[in-house]
Amino acid sequence: MTVTIRPLTEADEPQWRVLWKGYLDYYETELPEEVYRSSFKRMLSGDDHEFHGLVAEKGGKLVGLVHYLFHRHGWKIENVCYLQDLFTAPEVRGQSVGRALIEAVYAAADEAGSPSVYWLTQDFNAAGRRLYDRVGQLTPFIKYTR
Repeated sequence: MTVTIRPLTEADEPQWRVLWKGYLDYYETELPEEVYRSSFKRMLSGDDHEFHGLVAEKGGKLVGLVHYLFHRHGWKIENVCYLQDLFTAPEVRGQSVGRALIEAVYAAADEAGSPSVYWLTQDFNAAGRRLYDRVGQLTPFIKYTR
């Protein structure tokens, strides 16, 4: 059965919510209901400056998600693309669903004229990092936060 990558739709909300909860659980994070509602609404807004959402669908069931946005960069004229969230259901891991979602973001960035796509991950995300090492380039940057 093939996997289809497509834009998030309003009808996807219940299945998207399950996947995003799985993503947040993996990172041992909980968010209030208002963040779920706000994030989903933003991705459906159609506003170029808001988050975008894509989903992977297999046999009528959502099995993956990716959220990304375009933003200004002080070293470039064009906007860059930040891939913020990527998650695949455990039962499809190792079946190239994550790769397909990343490649869909690459295609969206190319279409938007964005010269780069970047993302962050936790150092303990060994499975994800195996994929990222194949589709991206590890940088030497270290993240600080307030």
